[in-house]
Amino acid sequence: MTTGDAKDPLNVLFLCTGNSARSILAECIMNREGVGKFKAYSAGSMPTGKVNPYALNLLKKLNYDLSSLHSKSWDDFTGPDSPVFDFVVTVCDDAAREMCPVWPGQPMSAHWGLPDPAKAEGTDAEKALAFDDTYRMLSQRISIFVNLPLASLSKLSLQEQLDQIGKHGAASAKELA
Repeated sequence: MTTGDAKDPLNVLFLCTGNSARSILAECIMNREGVGKFKAYSAGSMPTGKVNPYALNLLKKLNYDLSSLHSKSWDDFTGPDSPVFDFVVTVCDDAAREMCPVWPGQPMSAHWGLPDPAKAEGTDAEKALAFDDTYRMLSQRISIFVNLPLASLSKLSLQEQLDQIGKHGAASAKELA
């Protein structure tokens, strides 16, 4: 694992089944919150081929750059020119149960399961609220992650922290450190 300094950001891959909502949101949040320290990517085991319009609307409202967002397969990250990942995080229960590819570099893995906002039913406002909730939960978890004292944690301790973030996304970094 690299140190995560400005020269060598840590690569994080967020996985979900469809790569249309949760993993896309996580990629955007991590790239903003962890700028210089982390570089995030997202993919799906069975990508839908498009980013969910509610996810796009939310990200646009929050001033994220949408130009490079697209739904992609995790197979896109298994070739020789792919980034070497330091962390792989599943954000849906389906992807967590699937047989993942073997990632070069032996990344640490974690499961941060969240309900799928794309399955929300009701009015447009209720669906948008489901995406807002997912964004908030991911933002809390990613904020805790990017603020962990990575240089002072052993690999085992870091793995425990990653697992705890997935279980208690609202806990603070101070409580976890």
